[in-house]
Amino acid sequence: MPKRILEGLVVNDVLDKTISVLVERKIKHKKYKKMMKRHKKYAVHDPNNQCKIGDKVQIIESRPISKNKHWIVLSDEENEKALSSS
Repeated sequence: MPKRILEGLVVNDVLDKTISVLVERKIKHKKYKKMMKRHKKYAVHDPNNQCKIGDKVQIIESRPISKNKHWIVLSDEENEKALSSS
């Protein structure tokens, strides 16, 4: 099964090697057919502490790193590989 790639905004970078990324998506309401925004925050592994608040990043699904961290920041090289393979 392919790994999911999401794009979001960094909202917290206080912890060591961990950032919080807010991913926003739009869904259509089943009854009223109106577009609604839904968002979720993910704890993401940032091994080099390179991401800062306000950065737009892409994250990829990975094995569990800790209790809440199951995502890793895509670096530029990994980002190009993932986008070219899909």
